[in-house]
Amino acid sequence: MKQLPFKPEAVLFDMDGLIFDTEALYRDAVIMAAKENGFEIPVSVYLETVGLPSTSARALLGMHLGGEFPIEDLWKQASDRFQTMVATELHLKPGVIEILDWLEEIQLPWAIVTSSDHDTVLSHLLAVNLKDRFVHIIARGDYAAAKPHPEPYLKATSRLGVNPLRCVALEDSHDGVLSASRAGLMTIMVPDLVQPTPDIENLCAYVAPDLHDVLAVLIDRLRTLGDLDS
Repeated sequence: MKQLPFKPEAVLFDMDGLIFDTEALYRDAVIMAAKENGFEIPVSVYLETVGLPSTSARALLGMHLGGEFPIEDLWKQASDRFQTMVATELHLKPGVIEILDWLEEIQLPWAIVTSSDHDTVLSHLLAVNLKDRFVHIIARGDYAAAKPHPEPYLKATSRLGVNPLRCVALEDSHDGVLSASRAGLMTIMVPDLVQPTPDIENLCAYVAPDLHDVLAVLIDRLRTLGDLDS
């Protein structure tokens, strides 16, 4: 098992595609909304938007559909469809609760670092009764430059009062990995819709199949240092 280079002093979670299965819901909502309007958005094109702020995602899709396409109308339809899907289909990714329980047990701080806005984060956390488990949330509006810029993660480490080099970032997207690694964090990618390219994988301390594996990596690192009982 690959080890992290340093003892973790905090764990920072991306949200969409990492804590929640929302990336798949976003994908289906956008593609179905386009189809209802007589347009096709290939999955390969949609995947280029994964991890981007909504403004950047809309711009990219608008380029694909053409300058005259009413992308804001499509986005509104897709957003409405997504909200309907969230009400019945929002699920936690496997392993989230186990990691949170462990972090709480060993008193290691954690936070969410996301491109979504605070209202969306709160809505999702309330839906699965996790609001009280995330005290620290860095979301759109808390930083000027979004992922893949390092600012979101630097803002989070500053708020927690920890050295970025001693923090673990959990990410599912390429832009998220770029953001975290540029901020100097030990980055673990847990791929969701998008697999890492060789360049992205080289930026990661580890690429994990799921959050259960992430937890095993964290536990193994602390045990190696003698900070946990065997």
